[in-house]
Amino acid sequence: MDVYRVARLGAPLDAVVDVPGSKSVANRALVCAALAEGESVLRSVPDGDDSEAMLDCLRALGLEVERAAADVRLVGGVKAFRRGPITLHTRLAGTTSRFITAVAALGPGPYTIDGLAPLRQRPMAPLHDALVSMGVQVNPGDRWGHLPVTVHGPVDVTLDEVSLRGDVSSQYLTALMLIAPYFPDGLRFMLTTPLVSRPYIRITAAVMAAFGVPGVELGDRIITVPAGRYQAREYTIEPDASSASYPLAAAAICGGKVRVPGLTAGSLQGDAAFCHVLGRMGCEVQQDQWGTTVNRTGELRGIEINMVDLSDLVPTLAVVAAFASGPTDIHGVGFIRHKESDRLTDLCQELRKAGIDAVDNPDGLVVRPGTPHSATLGTHHDHRLAMAFALVGLGASGIIVEDPDVVSKSWPDFWSMIESLR
Repeated sequence: MDVYRVARLGAPLDAVVDVPGSKSVANRALVCAALAEGESVLRSVPDGDDSEAMLDCLRALGLEVERAAADVRLVGGVKAFRRGPITLHTRLAGTTSRFITAVAALGPGPYTIDGLAPLRQRPMAPLHDALVSMGVQVNPGDRWGHLPVTVHGPVDVTLDEVSLRGDVSSQYLTALMLIAPYFPDGLRFMLTTPLVSRPYIRITAAVMAAFGVPGVELGDRIITVPAGRYQAREYTIEPDASSASYPLAAAAICGGKVRVPGLTAGSLQGDAAFCHVLGRMGCEVQQDQWGTTVNRTGELRGIEINMVDLSDLVPTLAVVAAFASGPTDIHGVGFIRHKESDRLTDLCQELRKAGIDAVDNPDGLVVRPGTPHSATLGTHHDHRLAMAFALVGLGASGIIVEDPDVVSKSWPDFWSMIESLR
């Protein structure tokens, strides 16, 4: 589709929405299963581009990978990696490109990691710099710190400490944590700046433990990963909390009730706490061992909030804020300018097209309530913007979303979900 015309909902919601498995958990589990010797079965693996790009790369490395619906059977082990030269295509998947670059350092190589044009613009330098400090040969194809890049694995590495920044993306640290057990003494990471998106690092440690490498120590500036080996196993991916934010936010905007089964209070994902942000804004929230429910019958309130630990959901909250009774100040998220889009400037620019008073600043943005009107909104190659703009259209008439297929990165059936809310 070139565009998607969102039809405004004219009545409060009463819906149960199943969301795909967590792509954050899935890609970490796929790496652990790929490095573990033997057969693993992963269940509820999402079918978005990020997960499919990871599966394609693992197949290209020589691993046996079979998908049947949402189940993936994978026979792993570093010894099974093919010798290069091999090109590993990561499409538009930033997470996959970073994880696979680190994984490539363990194999015989050489492996070239590349992606589509927008991904080539995204920063990778902190990861590449760290790999070089570990003795890995990293050769850029064009400019340093960007794709394409060719990686040759280390030889007789005795390093046990790595320094890297923590304030750009937690994905660099996660990528290195995932391969750290395969170094002789594990690795200790010294963060030269405060860590952003810490909940994602907790996900990494939890998935590593599930695959047989417990004992990761998460300090404020020091992360320690012990030596070890992952064990093949059967593992079920929990529902994606980031995806769940959209139907839950729809209840906040349109009124009524939405329930997401399986997204429990025990979720590994920090984004599962988004429902409580909606609670602060005036929604009724129930989160238990069976799922999460958001219900709104009264007025929405604006709030002030630091979203450093919920950074992927800034676009979702910004749209909800447009329908609140007072201003919403979101801060602590200056680093999201380096996502698939500039998620501050691009987000505010598009929201203003719809008459929403949204202004970004170095650390976040402020949204003041108003009356959104018809507009055509660009998605800037960013699935999170596309899905957030769909929510504008549920609460206001005449919203058209450009390049709607960009949602395939994380939720290919997203637009079917939007239609099902009717």
